[in-house]
Amino acid sequence: MSKLSRLAETLIGSEIVRLGNEINDRIRKGEKIYNYTIGDFDPSIFPIPKELEELIIESYKEHNTNYPPGDGVLELRVAVTKFIKEWEGIDYDTNEVLIAAGGRPLIYTVFKTIVDKGDKVIYAVPSWNNNHYVHLNEGEHCVIEATPENNFMPTAAEIAPHVKGASLICLCTPQNPTGTTLPEAELAKICDLILAENKSRGENEKKLYLMYDQMYWTLTYGSTKHYNPISLRPEMKPYTIFVDGLSKAFAATGVRIGWSLGPANIIGKMKALLSHLGAWAPMAEQKALAKYLDQKEAIEKYLYSYKKELEERLQKIYDNFIVLKEKGYAVDAIAPQAAIYLTIKLDLTGKTADGKKLETQSDVTQYILDKAKLAVVPFYAFGADKNSSWYRLSVGTCKKEEIPEVFMHLEEALKALK
Repeated sequence: MSKLSRLAETLIGSEIVRLGNEINDRIRKGEKIYNYTIGDFDPSIFPIPKELEELIIESYKEHNTNYPPGDGVLELRVAVTKFIKEWEGIDYDTNEVLIAAGGRPLIYTVFKTIVDKGDKVIYAVPSWNNNHYVHLNEGEHCVIEATPENNFMPTAAEIAPHVKGASLICLCTPQNPTGTTLPEAELAKICDLILAENKSRGENEKKLYLMYDQMYWTLTYGSTKHYNPISLRPEMKPYTIFVDGLSKAFAATGVRIGWSLGPANIIGKMKALLSHLGAWAPMAEQKALAKYLDQKEAIEKYLYSYKKELEERLQKIYDNFIVLKEKGYAVDAIAPQAAIYLTIKLDLTGKTADGKKLETQSDVTQYILDKAKLAVVPFYAFGADKNSSWYRLSVGTCKKEEIPEVFMHLEEALKALK
């Protein structure tokens, strides 16, 4: 076979996709599997808002099917600035907003705009795809191994030794894969680190930027609150690029609308890159969302019901894991805070089933899938250590009535281990 580009030859395949393909093949063959791997929604359980659905249909009937502007239709950029102002209290102009087909093109263009070959990028693991984006841009990986003691979120103290010479810090809160959030005080300290570092750099020296992925910010539970850098430290505005959108806020992953907020010069360069990729959100959906974002009462009603259903699933699954832990099984979980994910622990390496030892965490993942029919994603798929016993469990496809079945099968599988 002929040699391809260095990037293609060194590209790391997605462990999540590999696991997902295996599960889908088994389901197609008639096997019953509780598939809690995907960061997506079953639309029969979590449909998009009815008002938004009707507006999208109406928009297609109005023949909004041509190319959108490169930075997004003006009425949607206006609606996003109003939405963010009303819900988060931060001010952006329309030339500081970029619309794209979800969060991925925006993350890609943030990296391409800021990170040169060899530039240091600071990120914690587990986290979604930061390791892959750094690789795609030939950046220098500066990896922080986050710990359960800090809910798998990086701390300012862990980041501080690495800021010299860095170009980008990547934060995601609420976080995929952990469903945990960055506390207000810690975010403020990280902002102060960035501000102090940028103050120390020369006028012609590249600054240190923060990519702030808040795709799940509307989905917080109980007393958990979401914070953003600009509200805590207004001086962070020239150095912060938000990644946001409707995918998780409204269970609308397939509608494909995301937005970035940031300094006009950076947004302008991201727009230019996006124009070459063509990863624009569809015109009809953009027009529809512009109208929907103005419907505050409808949004509040939808979020109340939607969050209630998500939280109920997360809490029930968490409670069941704690019951298993109290029975003496080597499992654990972190109490749900946000997003659609629960962080769970399956500390089963070294145990034996049917005379076969579970040598690796990959063996544990396969055993739980085979014996309990439970599919979850190991944290090593998110850049964490291969020996990590922690997992992401997603409730976007979870049927409440199946939760007792899941734990009946899981306990049977755990009992069989010696």
